[in-house]
Order: sequence, then C-alpha cells, then structure tokens
Amino acid sequence: MWTKTFWKDAAERAVRTVAQAWAAALVADSTGVLDTDWAAGLSVAGMAGLLSVLLSIAGEAVVPTGTASLTGAVTPTRK
Repeated sequence: MWTKTFWKDAAERAVRTVAQAWAAALVADSTGVLDTDWAAGLSVAGMAGLLSVLLSIAGEAVVPTGTASLTGAVTPTRK
C-alpha cells in the first residue's frame, strides 16, 4: 500500500469511478444542461471516488499484490 504503483493505480481507478458516477448522475437527472443540479452530481461523484479509494486500500489488506486490485490477477512489474 505504501508504493507509488499502488497509489497510481488507486488514483486511476478513483478518477474513472468519479467520471462514471458523475455521468450517471447527470443522465439520471434527465434534464437540460442548465437545469441540472451540478452540486448534487459532483457530491455523488465525490463520494464514489472516496469509496473507490477506500476499496483499493481494503483490497490491499485482503490480497497484498502491491496494486489497488482486489484480486491477485494483476502483478506489478519491477523497474
């Protein structure tokens, strides 16, 4: 968990999760761009990103692979 690879992986996952959650919140609102509750959408996306990082940390505790993956399928390469 204390490696650069782990945090790069966790950050990438969190950014993707935030983008997906924000897009889903905006689409689910099904209103125009000017009528959308942007603060609520960003709040949902922020919470999803936080949960993604927490899940990455918990995953490292379960399967210590050096990445943010919950499975042992991903193995980091040493440089």
